[in-house]
Amino acid sequence: MQHGTLLVIQSASRGEMMNESLTISHLSVAMTTTEADSTHTTDGKGMTSSFSFDAEFYFELAVIFIGIVGTAGNALILYALVASRQHKKHLLIVNQNALDLFSSFFLVLVYSLRLCNLRLSGDFGYWLCITLLSEYLVWWATNGSILNLVIITIDRYLKVVHPVLSRKYLRTWVIYCAMASAWILSLVYNTIIIILSTEVRDGACHAFVVFASVWHLRAYTIWYVAFFYVIIIVIFVFCYWRILMAIRQQASVMAAHSGPRSSGAQAQSNQIQSNVIKTMVLVSAFYAVAWLPVNVYYAVTSPTQTFVDRYYYTTMFIAFSYTSANPFIYATKFDAVRKFLIGKLPCKKNHIQPMETAMDGMPRTSRTAGNGSSGQRQL
Repeated sequence: MQHGTLLVIQSASRGEMMNESLTISHLSVAMTTTEADSTHTTDGKGMTSSFSFDAEFYFELAVIFIGIVGTAGNALILYALVASRQHKKHLLIVNQNALDLFSSFFLVLVYSLRLCNLRLSGDFGYWLCITLLSEYLVWWATNGSILNLVIITIDRYLKVVHPVLSRKYLRTWVIYCAMASAWILSLVYNTIIIILSTEVRDGACHAFVVFASVWHLRAYTIWYVAFFYVIIIVIFVFCYWRILMAIRQQASVMAAHSGPRSSGAQAQSNQIQSNVIKTMVLVSAFYAVAWLPVNVYYAVTSPTQTFVDRYYYTTMFIAFSYTSANPFIYATKFDAVRKFLIGKLPCKKNHIQPMETAMDGMPRTSRTAGNGSSGQRQL
């Protein structure tokens, strides 16, 4: 097995001409080969080492583990939303978990296949490279999840900062279109990139890595980091900062003009909205933290370097852990999910059942004494 860091220069002889290809690893993309036992990497000083194979093997095992955790966790959150009948109220969050579930599942499948050291050949090998070994499906869902997270942020921003516009334009069909756009835009983007930058060479899948020149490579790297990280973070900061200011302003206005008693329905609605915002702030902040190291790594690494080190594997592991850790945020912070899951805990059921039995065993007269009519209504 062989990993590229940022740039690998390969030469291939065609008659008497040499054609040089420049390659870049697309975040976690591995360049697979069956000659794993003879793989060596350069440490920057001309020395070779077997570090790459050992590190990559354990890295792939770790990715499979977090993929399994992410698949189980996101499936559980989706089940909780549907079973509690909250999925129609939080369509974008359902879409977010569906994308993360899709990504986690294919992480497990793709990295399990890579452990098999498959040697590719013919049309079947090419399409296996394109569809699975390239991580095409993983990045389709991962990039779609990032876009959907931005859509959720803008949705919250409009509902809090511009409520009139939100009620006028954010219809259900608009939400469904936004959900679909996260899938479609990511699909189109990744399909174009994989067609232009993927090939099978010497039985190995080189996906998201083949570029015509250093300038194409550098331009792609800058564009990807800027669009999928820098611009995303700017949107998060702007929207949630404006949301915070609007909530504080609304709270001060309500405190000044409303009486001591407020509408219960309005208070409950505000509480639900506040809980959703807090949950998504945590998810967005975790995205910023988890994807920062790998984006910095690619931004600062020279395109002429050909070594693999522990920083690459560490940053990629942190980035992939984002998808598997999100369900824990929803389970602990999102009330619609947390209350349902708590209600399903066996310890809670065992704790509540004896109390209900004891109450049922009490004489009804003791519960209705002093006010028979009201007691009957309570029963």
